Amino acid sequence: MIVGAGVLGLCTAFELQRRGHAVRVVDPGGPNASLVAAGMIAPAMESAVDAVSVAHARLFRAGRDLWPAFAEAAGVKLSARPSEWRGGDVDAIASRLVALGFEARLEAGRLVTDEDLQVEPMQAMGALSAHLGDAVIPGRVIGMAREGDGWMVRLEGESLQASAVVLATGAAAAIEGSPPAAWALVEAIQPIRGQIGVVSRALAAHVVRGPGAYVAPMGEGAVIGATMEPGRRDTAPDPAAGERLMEAAWRVLGGAPEPLAIQWRGGVRGASPDGLPLAGPAPDGERLFLALAPRRNGWLLGPLVGAVVADAIEGRTSTYARALDPGRF
Repeated sequence: MIVGAGVLGLCTAFELQRRGHAVRVVDPGGPNASLVAAGMIAPAMESAVDAVSVAHARLFRAGRDLWPAFAEAAGVKLSARPSEWRGGDVDAIASRLVALGFEARLEAGRLVTDEDLQVEPMQAMGALSAHLGDAVIPGRVIGMAREGDGWMVRLEGESLQASAVVLATGAAAAIEGSPPAAWALVEAIQPIRGQIGVVSRALAAHVVRGPGAYVAPMGEGAVIGATMEPGRRDTAPDPAAGERLMEAAWRVLGGAPEPLAIQWRGGVRGASPDGLPLAGPAPDGERLFLALAPRRNGWLLGPLVGAVVADAIEGRTSTYARALDPGRF
């Protein structure tokens, strides 16, 4: 049973299902941070912007490399377009990319890389949910307890048995009945509020980034993002934050500001202390696993997290199991 139907929950469920496991995904409904995103699968730009370590960049690249086969199997539309950085210290971004092993080039004062990909979150989540079919059930888990070799999971109105439970609950509170160490890990996840704007007009042919904002294609229009506000759990659009994003976006695009009809959206992501997900066995919960806290790299790392958790359930060790092991904290 996978508790949570965001990108990590759905990717884990799909990976388990295609390996032959019977799965259930409990979808609590309500705001889903995976939909409040641009669908970036961007190991190069994310590594450069955050100045991550070589090891983290290698993990991000591995996450990207799993996507083509995963997308084909799941029916997810994967876009391979250039991604560019404009403004600010272009040379510094270029130096970081090269030092981390990514390919990039300078074109007319802009830094361009072909290392990054993109999905459209609504299409991707729809495709994953369609493959899972009746395995996705609406409900909210209100408690869990060990029973025999597995778990009894209590929903509002019914209880379900599971041989293993995967908590993919985002930045939500710990579930009653969670073992103490798992409870502590979930409660320590830092909520980060993010806001994006969606417009029906196409503003860029590919992802364009710069200081303070990015603009990315989305359907026939574009998405403008994104804020990162640690400690906030509210999701109502913030007009002041939206205004700052738009000002930064127009600077990135290099055009004069124009009136746009913008739909602002807010979501809450979870982050661990080192910015990497918690993926694998809970430290004190037999047959309890975590798929949590990817910060802003949920789409990038979805298939990798799914594979790490599925391997752990099957008693195997993945290449990146130690890096993502919840017990590292």
